[in-house]
Amino acid sequence: LKRNNRKETMKLVILSAAVAATAAFAPSTSNKVNFSLRSTEEDVVEDNTVAEVIVPTVNPINGWVPDESEPCFGLPGALAPLGFFDPLGFARKGIQLNEIKRNREAEVMHGRVAMIASVGYLAGEAISGPFKIVGPANDQLQQMPAPAFAFLTVAIAAAELNRARIGWVEPDLGSWTKTLWKLRENYYPGDIGFDPLGLKPTDAAGFKNMQTRELQNGRLAMIGVAGMCAQELVNHRSIMETFDFYSKVYGGENPYAVCGDSIVC
Repeated sequence: LKRNNRKETMKLVILSAAVAATAAFAPSTSNKVNFSLRSTEEDVVEDNTVAEVIVPTVNPINGWVPDESEPCFGLPGALAPLGFFDPLGFARKGIQLNEIKRNREAEVMHGRVAMIASVGYLAGEAISGPFKIVGPANDQLQQMPAPAFAFLTVAIAAAELNRARIGWVEPDLGSWTKTLWKLRENYYPGDIGFDPLGLKPTDAAGFKNMQTRELQNGRLAMIGVAGMCAQELVNHRSIMETFDFYSKVYGGENPYAVCGDSIVC
């Protein structure tokens, strides 16, 4: 009996081992999670595009484009032999464009007034005119009748207001410091559109040449008028009387011979 029990036990052990070994080779029903490591090779595109620098476009004004690298931002007026002559530094490096334009505006307008005044000194002293005004030009303004003087004042004021309207930025009372003394960006100094004879050139080179000539004549006129004014303040004679006086001096004549006993001659 014991032998039979041992045999049965041995059979059960062998059967269990066989089942276990068979189960080891059976397909698994569990879900498999596949992990795959992939090395993705992506094409790296190098961007060699150079960023384009956007430079603001400046529209030429009478052929002139402000250039900070040039003296006076490239405005005309420099001639040999002096070239760019600025001993007081009104147009030195660092001065803003608006200041350069404003100084040029003042130079052009004062030159024009001086050219008219130089003619006025000579013509006004040679011709008495409708108001019978005589004597040195320095003394003629106070001889004008009051209505004529008032008309002259109104005419000058109207011309100046028109120039301000054309070339200057309207004042901003809320922020007056931003518009004080500021000229329009598209305004060329001195070009107020007054050209009744049509002398203004249409090309840039021609305008630059004429502007330079105007500046040179205006500068000479300012010096000349200052000299005439100072001369008349000193000797109280008209320009031609002074010319006649020194002609006699250098001719060996006595310029005071015609004075007689008068104190002032």
